[in-house]
Amino acid sequence: MDRFAAHDADRSPPPEPGLPYEELNEPQARAASHAAGPLLIFAGAGSGKTRVIVYRIANLIVTHRVPPYRILAVTFTNKAATEMKRRLEGLIGADIVKDLWVGTFHAVCARLLRRHHEAAGLDKNFVIYDDDDQRAVMNRVLKELNLDDRRYPPRQVLSRIHAEKQEGRGPAEFERKGYFDDAIARCFEAYERHLKAASAVDFDDLLLAVLRIAEDPTSYAGEDLRGRFRHVLVDEFQDVNQVQYRLVRAFCKSHDNLCVVGDDDQSIYRWRGADVRIVRGFRRDFPHATVVKLEQNYRSIGHVVRGALGVIRHASDREPKELWTANQDGTPIDVVAADSEHDEAAWVVECVRELIAEGVSPNEIAVFYRIHAQSRVLEEVLREARIPYQIIGGTRFFERAEVKNLLSYLRVIANPKSDVDLNRIINVPARKIGQSTVDKLIQAADLLGMSLFEAIDPLLEGRVPPSAMPGGQLPPLAPAAKRSLLGFRDLILGLMTEAKSASPSALAEEVLARSGYAKALEQEESVESEARLQNLRELVQSLVDYEQEATAAGDEATLAGYLERVSLVSDVDALADVPKVAMMTIHAAKGLEFHAVFLTGMEEDLFPFRSQDPNRKGDIEEERRLAYVAITRARQRLWITHAARRAIFGQTRYGLPSRFLADLPPASVRGIATPASMMAQRRVEGGFGGGGGYAASGLRFGGPERSWEGRERRPGAQGEERFAGARFSREGEPARGVTARGMDVPDRAPGERYVEREAVDAGAEGGEGLALRRGMRVYHERFGPGVVESVDPGADPIATVKFSGWGKKRIKVAFLRAGP
Repeated sequence: MDRFAAHDADRSPPPEPGLPYEELNEPQARAASHAAGPLLIFAGAGSGKTRVIVYRIANLIVTHRVPPYRILAVTFTNKAATEMKRRLEGLIGADIVKDLWVGTFHAVCARLLRRHHEAAGLDKNFVIYDDDDQRAVMNRVLKELNLDDRRYPPRQVLSRIHAEKQEGRGPAEFERKGYFDDAIARCFEAYERHLKAASAVDFDDLLLAVLRIAEDPTSYAGEDLRGRFRHVLVDEFQDVNQVQYRLVRAFCKSHDNLCVVGDDDQSIYRWRGADVRIVRGFRRDFPHATVVKLEQNYRSIGHVVRGALGVIRHASDREPKELWTANQDGTPIDVVAADSEHDEAAWVVECVRELIAEGVSPNEIAVFYRIHAQSRVLEEVLREARIPYQIIGGTRFFERAEVKNLLSYLRVIANPKSDVDLNRIINVPARKIGQSTVDKLIQAADLLGMSLFEAIDPLLEGRVPPSAMPGGQLPPLAPAAKRSLLGFRDLILGLMTEAKSASPSALAEEVLARSGYAKALEQEESVESEARLQNLRELVQSLVDYEQEATAAGDEATLAGYLERVSLVSDVDALADVPKVAMMTIHAAKGLEFHAVFLTGMEEDLFPFRSQDPNRKGDIEEERRLAYVAITRARQRLWITHAARRAIFGQTRYGLPSRFLADLPPASVRGIATPASMMAQRRVEGGFGGGGGYAASGLRFGGPERSWEGRERRPGAQGEERFAGARFSREGEPARGVTARGMDVPDRAPGERYVEREAVDAGAEGGEGLALRRGMRVYHERFGPGVVESVDPGADPIATVKFSGWGKKRIKVAFLRAGP
């Protein structure tokens, strides 16, 4: 019998009333009521998988009397873990939920590693190095090994190292295939050595360290890990890598109570080690597993569900699933042909304006893109339109320089062996410790085999052995440098003493005061320094919030606990519930949902993305799954845009619509072309009777070619018609009180005839002899459609034109033509 059994009997939860299973459909109820043995749940997008996991945990506790601390539920984001706890509290109460183990792989492993740090060869206050910290270590390694960082870029070297770790391999198992790999192997060994010396781990090490303990049959700590949990549940199982899979199997060594929930159609993280073959091969590893498929989508309207199924159904290898919904069909998917990325952005912004005017909250609107490089133009146009937005995956709060500086102070206080953090703050604020002094300190630390902090005293006292130096004696420090270094050492020692009695937030306040960092920023008296001070105050408030949460949960608020929490914050966790439009890559959107979604840049070589990495060929199936994920984030409205030309990566690309658009069912799609796209197409055809961008590209929608003619007309109010997103009166001019694509136009009643003042100069004629007037719609070869605001007369007149997606430009009128 396992050694937890006696505690289980004492700590079993009290009987609870029956669970409301009537809220579940038949497959959901079957999965939730499953009690023992392996269970595989294939959960289609929006099929209520979180509800099933929550009910299954509640069922284990209420019906089968499993103590909550014997249940482990693993998610992939803190946001998902928080939501799971919130729902469980509503079912079984907060007192029971607080004893559950619910969290991300990294958070759970960090918690376990704190308990068994000695078995992993770590100090209790080990630190977790983020991406910047890891690059700092690698920069030091490259310098130490005398390797050129241009030939061996730190990011690329770290990428290779992380790929090895995600497969469970260390430096000893690294396979060398040439001279480059020999250098990588040397870097790998030195990188691990530096982490160990600093009592630090990277994100991969959190999992690897726990795995090695759990798989060690002779370790007492391993016995503890293997016997700790009676039931293990894993959400988003399609995203696990080999290390994570080995880890959960180790936790289930004494039983087969492993429940995994996933969808191979949503496996999109191969680049970070996820292996879709694991979920597809689960039945091979557990032949007696019960399999349940959740195929009813509760999230999206009918057109969105059918659109998503149309795309994923063409995948070459997938578990058969037929996603369906009982929801109404709703509005068809709008597939929008734009002329350029600026035209695309202007269209998106105009539609966002309309949604907000209809009462949709901005935080229910999301703009997706395949790569971050697409966000710049979208962000510029949103800013110009004064529409609030937040970018997920950009510079996060905890990555700001001043925030990282204060965190580094706290990390050095908690763990003075952390060279990366000490190096960051040794001269912040400036305390006359120059790079020459730091270089000597690094040399002394390397020669003595100790941390930078430990090497300060030997360096100050001249105790670095001269025989260890290839060139002889290490040059002594100048008196001023000695004083500065001694002052820094005393500062850290004093703060370490303070940390023994002060709360984390009080310690942070002491750091800002004693170090002089806050005073230095105050003395700058600039807008930027004030913003930095505000961010530092916000960080202190974050510490206060942490302390209050810990107290409410009955836990001790420790500095190490807060630093661990900060290290495990993800991009999605930064998504605030505020009235701002969310902008993010599709990868970041996994697990989220919105009322309205704009999926931009749906062009060949952009989506599906054509990587320049030769090792990334043949990823079309993952790109297809990524498209499926993007589409299924939308509840009510979905716009998919593509541009005929796009300036990106320093060049202008002329692209075709994505092949995935051809997989959308015709009955669920409505094709639209922007005015600029129609104008460009007509110019190509030499007239005004041709089709839009679809006809030009030869795009087929599930059958014969559809010539959209770049337009979609339907009756509107007051005799208006909607023409490719802009409203027009019967006279063809913009209608009263409506802006056409966000451009300023004169107000007038529908059908009203009027006389507008002539152009400033009779010679102000555009191309084709066009006489310009204020308020006239024009077209420019590069900037697309615009509205004339004024004309400067002269022999070569210049017009001020507000262009859709570009803002105001001064253009020679000879280059302007009549607009759509």
